[in-house]
Amino acid sequence: MAKLFIRDEELENIEVEEEEEDEEQDWEDWKADDEEEDGPHFLCLFCDSKYGSSHVLFEHCSSSHHFDFKRIKKTLSLDFYSSFKLINYIRSQVAENRCWSCGLTCPSKRDLQNHLHETVSYKNSTLPWADNEYLKPFMQEDPLLYSFGEDDESEDDDTISVNKEELMRDFSSSFEKICMDDESTLVTYASDFDTSGEHGKEEIDVKEVGGSSDRKPKDKHHRVSFAKQIKNANENYFGSYSSFGIHREMISDKVRTDSYRNAILNNPSLLSGAVVLDVGCGTGILSLFAAQAGASRVIAVEASDKMAAVAMQIAKDNGLLWRGSPREGNSPCTGVIRVVQGMVEELDNFKHIQPHSVDVLLSEWMGYCLLYESMLSSVLLARDQWLKPGGAILPDTATMFVAGFGRGGTSIPFWENVYGFNMSCIGRELVEEASRAPIVDVIDSCDIVTNSVVLQTFDLVTMKPEEVDFTASIELESKLNSPENDTTDSRPQTTWCYGVVLWFETGFTSRFCVEMPTVLSTSPYTPKTHWSQTILTFREPIAMAVGKPKVDSSAAVGTDDCPVVKILSRISIVRGAQHRSIDISLETAGISPDGQKRSWPVQIFNLQ
Repeated sequence: MAKLFIRDEELENIEVEEEEEDEEQDWEDWKADDEEEDGPHFLCLFCDSKYGSSHVLFEHCSSSHHFDFKRIKKTLSLDFYSSFKLINYIRSQVAENRCWSCGLTCPSKRDLQNHLHETVSYKNSTLPWADNEYLKPFMQEDPLLYSFGEDDESEDDDTISVNKEELMRDFSSSFEKICMDDESTLVTYASDFDTSGEHGKEEIDVKEVGGSSDRKPKDKHHRVSFAKQIKNANENYFGSYSSFGIHREMISDKVRTDSYRNAILNNPSLLSGAVVLDVGCGTGILSLFAAQAGASRVIAVEASDKMAAVAMQIAKDNGLLWRGSPREGNSPCTGVIRVVQGMVEELDNFKHIQPHSVDVLLSEWMGYCLLYESMLSSVLLARDQWLKPGGAILPDTATMFVAGFGRGGTSIPFWENVYGFNMSCIGRELVEEASRAPIVDVIDSCDIVTNSVVLQTFDLVTMKPEEVDFTASIELESKLNSPENDTTDSRPQTTWCYGVVLWFETGFTSRFCVEMPTVLSTSPYTPKTHWSQTILTFREPIAMAVGKPKVDSSAAVGTDDCPVVKILSRISIVRGAQHRSIDISLETAGISPDGQKRSWPVQIFNLQ
């Protein structure tokens, strides 16, 4: 639940300083910007030359720097993602005067340009740009990443046909993501947090966090603007949790609340006498359970000032609020819950907790599609700063699943018969819109038409913060295509897959919950939750084979005459450019019974 506060008056002071510093340069900057807009804007990968199109740029790279982009792409069979990574990889190597091809580091940029040579052979070896770190643009506002495929010839059926320009508009924003744990990119300021109640005030004196002391002054405005963006996104996010309706919905979700309650109350060896940290406590319901389970101390952290005050009042009304100790000159302790208003990232300013002093880290951090809201990063930060070695995290695992859904998972059936009238044109339009934006809704288990497979598993005890972003490949088969449904009937039998649906489970495993492990599931096969499922709709449905039908080899793969026996998919989920959103890319291909393969265009979804 990462949050950055910037005091309004501090922002104003910073902006005034920046205006004063840059006032004399405004005219020159304006003229320079104007010239840049009018001139060529495609920067060469190896030198300072600029060109008006990617086509001319790549011709220059081939003739002057021994880099034939089209030939390399064809020889290595680079797909869209690999080509994207290659460009960022080369820029990163050239910035360090290193040859992208052989790895030699040269004394200067001029020496590097003299050194450049024909590409070494990468066949049967790991490509040095294969790492997903090169999905993040090395050079911000790099127009080449929007246009590198605009002159490509049409590709064969085995290659995903991508509208490169449209995709890159979405894709570049997908990987210009905000990493809250990268303190070197920000200078942040925060106001004191004030939670006033009958028993006085608790304050967090927040100091300057992150930022390099040798930053150049010209970066200040960018950092302030960037921090403003974070501040606004966080205020909207935490402000949304000030609504009691949201908390009623979450508490009324019996699957959610009972799972946490059972894990906390039915594992006395874990909670009895423990120091507990509740990250994002909301109303404080989980803290109340922890106190009820016998915790000796519960630190409930909540960033929303309104909900922190509410949580404090609730703890007080139930006789569980910590009121200080005789040593502090207050009334004797009558409870174990201490509510702290602020972010867990700023908890080091709270004098009543020491690093690595927490026995149990407790949080209900999951969002839609598990990772929406980006709160997992805050939980991992709390783990690294406050949890004792060997301490417990509840829940300690999270697993994402995926399956294909059929026609009943769309809105088509409803619109086909509306009081006897055919309104299917509306259903078709809605399905088309759904192929461009994810839908959070409940899918009936009877509408699942494939097997369910694991997409990604997270171990919250050992995972690294950067592993929140991931790419995974899966294979889906018709769930009717099993040995018990095998048939010798050669008549064509098909089922239609309209897209994929994602859900998650979190585990309170026996690693910590020895007496009673618990699983919280949002599966279509279990009682529904407020998380529902996340639905990604294909641009066109794919016919899947049931049994062993004869197929028409001349027909397009994935149609009724040539259904697929497998759907291959590669799914990437990353934190989006808009703070707390996530971007999802979906690549889809199908394999027919006679081994033909067809790939469909990549789809980009943003969940915000």
